[in-house]
Amino acid sequence: MGEERSLTLAEARRLIDLDTRAIEGRQRVALKDALDRVLAEDLIARCPVPAHDNAAMDGYALHARTSGEESPRSLRVIGTARAGHPFVGSVATGECVRIMTGAVMPDGCDAVVPQENVAVEGDRVAIDAAPRPGQHRRLAGEDLRAGDVVLGRGRRITPADLGLAASVGEAMLDVVRRPRVAVFSTGNELRDVGQALDAGTIRDSNRYTLIGMLLRLGAEVIDLGIVRDDPAALEAALIHACGATVAADAIVTSGGVSAGDADHTRDVMRRLGSVAFWKLAIKPGRPLAFGHIAAAGRPVALFGLPGNPVAVMVVFYALVRDALLKSMGARPEPLPSLVAQCDIAIPKVPGRTEFVRAVATRRGETWHVRPTGAQGSGILRSMSEANCLIVLEHERGPVEAGGIVAAWPFHGLV
Repeated sequence: MGEERSLTLAEARRLIDLDTRAIEGRQRVALKDALDRVLAEDLIARCPVPAHDNAAMDGYALHARTSGEESPRSLRVIGTARAGHPFVGSVATGECVRIMTGAVMPDGCDAVVPQENVAVEGDRVAIDAAPRPGQHRRLAGEDLRAGDVVLGRGRRITPADLGLAASVGEAMLDVVRRPRVAVFSTGNELRDVGQALDAGTIRDSNRYTLIGMLLRLGAEVIDLGIVRDDPAALEAALIHACGATVAADAIVTSGGVSAGDADHTRDVMRRLGSVAFWKLAIKPGRPLAFGHIAAAGRPVALFGLPGNPVAVMVVFYALVRDALLKSMGARPEPLPSLVAQCDIAIPKVPGRTEFVRAVATRRGETWHVRPTGAQGSGILRSMSEANCLIVLEHERGPVEAGGIVAAWPFHGLV
């Protein structure tokens, strides 16, 4: 029996997408706590924004067609309108009202003449040019009308969205509950921060990287620590993650998914559930086990990521991110991508997708990228120094110096 074929990145994405369902449950949260949460229902405007016609700048409010026929036009100032303090009364022909930005337009006025375009003479102003109807006036409902969809279901809420919801008077929002994601690392050689290093041991950095990426994505993280390279210990950890105490919606692990004697994740997955695939045609990140654990009577998605620190991050952004966003009920959010010129040659053979840590800089109108140096999948510092990943597609060959490549910028990701 031949070796199992490595899936392309596109094939793996498709399988994970077909297998991912939105989690159930919603919460009602205060507006100030809703940043990065996913809306569970459309938010409908209950009032127009702005609520009244108002001035777009400081000046004088008047009726454009009845502002007087003489040139320059001379109008009598009959009062002042300030934001929050409207002018009370009507404005007749030959009259105007001093008005401040945001103030309600007085009855009888349809335009604002900027204050720098008038000459003030006592209680009168002289206007050289006739204003246009509607000049410097913001209409009621110009931003939103009552009944408009302010924000759609499935939207991840941004800072601007918080302000928009506040503008229609919403103090609370209905959001999808956060997905509960259990995280642990596997390996007898791993030691946690604060523990002494014995001969042959290393710090567990992957778990902290994963926790950071999951928190940035908006998940609720359950840290299950370090699990020994032992089938019984791994099985117990996975059952615990699925059980009532943790009740994870997904499990993300690092290490234990290659073909070594001590790599038990795939075997335990098969015993407790299923394995959809475990090899990818990508670099870094070839070993990835994806499947389900059904220990608690319900299938819980498991992403068994590689043990190398850089591969953990690459696979998370290439595959896990989209699945978790879909489980949160979020609308698809494609990764941002730059078209850039690569300053140095990069060797590559067709047949796998490769991700190269790089630094992107803008020179004039063109983005340029340059790899950070050594690209070993255990060199986490190269990821910290990079600000993007160059993405070399499955069928692409070598990149010549000056060649055009796609790059995923870290801004907005990490």
